[in-house]
Amino acid sequence: MAAALSCWAHLFPVLFLVTAQPAPEPVASSEGPAEPPETRAAAWSRPRSGPAPVTDVAKLCVCDLLVAQCDVNCCCDPDCSAADFSLFTTCSVPIVTGDSRLCSQKAATYSLDVEANPPERIFKLIDQVNPSVFCIHATNYKQALSFRSPEMPTSENFDLLVKRFGSAAFSAEPDSWNMNTDAQNPSDANETYRYEYGVPIQTADAFLRLPSPVVSSWCSDANPAGFLVNQATKCTRSVSAEKCGDIQAVSMLFYINSSILAVPKSSQMVNITVQSIVVQSLNGMRTLLNGSDALRLPVILDELCTNIVLGVSYHITYTDAGEIIEAAASFVLGAITKEALSIQQSFDISFTQVNTKPVPLSGNPGYVFGLPLRAGFQPQGYPFPGEMLITAAMKCQPLTQTLLDLLKGQSFPEYVASFGNSQAQDVLDWVPIIHLRTSEQSACQIPISLEIEVKWTKYGSLVNPQARIVNVTATITTTTLKQLPPGRERTIPVTSSVVFTDISSPAEPGYKAWPTINVKLPFDFFFPFV
Repeated sequence: MAAALSCWAHLFPVLFLVTAQPAPEPVASSEGPAEPPETRAAAWSRPRSGPAPVTDVAKLCVCDLLVAQCDVNCCCDPDCSAADFSLFTTCSVPIVTGDSRLCSQKAATYSLDVEANPPERIFKLIDQVNPSVFCIHATNYKQALSFRSPEMPTSENFDLLVKRFGSAAFSAEPDSWNMNTDAQNPSDANETYRYEYGVPIQTADAFLRLPSPVVSSWCSDANPAGFLVNQATKCTRSVSAEKCGDIQAVSMLFYINSSILAVPKSSQMVNITVQSIVVQSLNGMRTLLNGSDALRLPVILDELCTNIVLGVSYHITYTDAGEIIEAAASFVLGAITKEALSIQQSFDISFTQVNTKPVPLSGNPGYVFGLPLRAGFQPQGYPFPGEMLITAAMKCQPLTQTLLDLLKGQSFPEYVASFGNSQAQDVLDWVPIIHLRTSEQSACQIPISLEIEVKWTKYGSLVNPQARIVNVTATITTTTLKQLPPGRERTIPVTSSVVFTDISSPAEPGYKAWPTINVKLPFDFFFPFV
């Protein structure tokens, strides 16, 4: 019987995160009768105050992907205004919560009131209760609900780690539960910052703006320019000729008044200089100004407003260490009449590494129709005649070399890029040119034609295939040069041609192989039937 009682005692453990407290004893008081003891049910129903939540769900937004820019149908995006919410069709994230393992927590709900005119966003903060028995009642340590990256042992911290974790038992708690996670790590003071691909370019006040359309065609100035991301945008700006001097977005000062940080979180500034100014007339004619360093602000003349910014082109020069050393802007200025209600602005940004020459691309990544093939050498524009006059005094060997120079040019390339954006350091992305020669058996053979065949294929997905060059062949055709009588001459036509051949195989949709399930039953699974 004792064994049975012991077994039942083990079947009734203390519930998870539920503490049992004895009922308080009555205490006599001189002021009146003793208060009745509080029952266990009353003690359990008494409200308890836990620590303040470490996560504010009203500030969480999992669909906020664009920096300082409104995400479509993201009702929790703080960058969206009431005008943006009126254009939403639904809320992509209707409810935002913290950790699902908490017993009780706040939840932020988002919805759209489509019956309002215009539609409005509805935000509510509700209490959500977890019905599970095994839940966390309260947490006051922000890092307790996530896995921390372990500290890797090195020659410097090895002795410290052995002292801390080398014994048979150790504590996993941090040295202080009240640590300030927002305080700067001392190791960050010696960290070297640099710009990386896609990181917004920081300025003294915020970031370098590259206006672009968001939901409609109207310009939004909240689009940041990303490092090494070449962008080109066009958008519509609302203007008024009477108040053009008060609109910041049509003034040159709006785009150059803030200095760029050389590297993130640094005090070194790079000023934006004016590289060129082009003035566009009302009929579209453009004129380049000589003194382009002067700042031209919008001016009202009669019924026109001049010096309106129609386009801005940024050019950033950087080092291989990710540091911006120079920034320049080229402007296109125009004029508007009092009847104009809006203008179209264009913006673009490009990047060039210092001590290098920018090489234009022919696609990204595949070739684009009509753009030139990227080869190992750029032709120098050697004049190419359609025919050549041959006299009897010409020798065979010099004449052959002269014709080859005419057909190939001065610097005939040896390789052709497979893709339109192949870099010079990627050796495997360059296709060697195969040289063929067709000739007759005779003493003197002179070249008369050059035929270049480029074989390409469609590469990538069926939705957006990319053009990729896989083979280039250059064929030289020769003919026999007959000896001319003294004083006679002869005209020989020479030709060159290029042909592009699509060798793509028929596109077929591919499917993943069916998963194989390796199931093994125990040897006595069918016992006692087998």
